[in-house]
Amino acid sequence: MKGFGAATYGDRIAEAYDEIYPASPHVEQVTNALAKLAGHGDVLELGIGTGRIALPLAQRGVAVSGIDASGAMVKQLRAKPGGRTIPVTMGDFADFQLEGRFGLVFVVFNTFYALLTQETQVNCFRCVARHLRAGGVFLIEAFVPDLTRYVRNQYLNVIRVETDRVDLDVARLDMANQHIYTQHLHIGSTDTKLYPVQLRYVWPAELDLMAQLAGMRLRERWHDWDGSPFTSASTKHISIFELAP
Repeated sequence: MKGFGAATYGDRIAEAYDEIYPASPHVEQVTNALAKLAGHGDVLELGIGTGRIALPLAQRGVAVSGIDASGAMVKQLRAKPGGRTIPVTMGDFADFQLEGRFGLVFVVFNTFYALLTQETQVNCFRCVARHLRAGGVFLIEAFVPDLTRYVRNQYLNVIRVETDRVDLDVARLDMANQHIYTQHLHIGSTDTKLYPVQLRYVWPAELDLMAQLAGMRLRERWHDWDGSPFTSASTKHISIFELAP
């Protein structure tokens, strides 16, 4: 996509993000799992956004901070109760340098795929490895690519049809580069809004190789936040990496 940068998605969608993606009813299960993995260490969220996970995690007493490229998303975080107390570094989580070490670094909601080249994805692993304390882990939540959704490398999904509003997802697949170009299209009676998304999807086995290149290894892979095992039928995964001995 021409003109698409690290902050484009967040800057465009920030005001509507929490409406389009309301808080999960399983947020307590998610924060329970994250808090357990963190132990007594500090926590860093990559792509902290509007704080859908960071805020309830902080309310549990976990020392959480974040990185995000979009000032508009962080503005939404700051407007929420407790949002001003969470430290946020503005920048690209493919390349960062922070003081201190973390018991847990995590990136959820497929946000790891926002890094658009294999090189930047590997570099993210390396940055995370440098910021983990002994025994710390790196958690990634992401979908398992399903290329059968695409016909002639295209995809259309009707999300909502109402009297004065239609919501659509329109996507194009570039298999050569493992890219998906998407527009979340919201057509109302008075206006039309476009929320562009560009992703580089990664197979779980490719993630494992990236971890090896960064001096890490896979510790666990779950099907969901309840810790159930990942199988060939899983449509998403929660992968947990640790520093290799």
